Amino acid sequence: MLKAQNIHKSFGKLEVLKGINLNVEKGEIVSIVGASGAGKSTLLHVLGTIEKPDMGSILIEGKKVSELNDKALSVFRNKSIGFVFQFHHLLPEFTALENVCIPAFIGGKGKKEAEKEAMKLLEFMSLTDRADHKPSELSGGEQQRVAIARALINKPAVVFADEPSGNLDSQSSQVLHKLFLSLREQFNQTFVIVTHNKELAAMADRKLVIKDGLVISGNNKHV
Repeated sequence: MLKAQNIHKSFGKLEVLKGINLNVEKGEIVSIVGASGAGKSTLLHVLGTIEKPDMGSILIEGKKVSELNDKALSVFRNKSIGFVFQFHHLLPEFTALENVCIPAFIGGKGKKEAEKEAMKLLEFMSLTDRADHKPSELSGGEQQRVAIARALINKPAVVFADEPSGNLDSQSSQVLHKLFLSLREQFNQTFVIVTHNKELAAMADRKLVIKDGLVISGNNKHV
């Protein structure tokens, strides 16, 4: 599903990623942990095509995304990659249903089809009765579940999550962690999750530890 080879990334003179190799299988949940500044979020952004690597290659579903031009990359990102961040980034003027639909509209889906798919996801998230509520009317946990539904609307190959429970209380975090497992069981969804949450990290199939821009432990599969 995802293969990264010899990924290097620097910002100015600061070398953040120093030759990362990574393989992720379809339907796998992989957590990435490490101290602040170790390169976790940078790696996630590079894998998710938000940042371009200075060196190395990234394949997602067999496509060499590190070589796509900006336009092709935008199309690929919309259809094949989902993102969940610590802060939900929902648009405040739109309802939960409308927020979930946005990536589908960008991808060219019609309103009726997009709303039908969005309602299915909101039902799975136990948010059917909140579909017409705006973000300010939702709890933090509900907002994050809407953000996850939005990430899933285009049936992405992989979902990248950056500290997804970092802004939630412990109860909401537990609900979110169980949700990731349910989504994997129900849809065979692949997740790569950067987290400081020990419980979430331990829940994954594999936990990779990054230190000083390299994977130092965590049973990484042979690349």
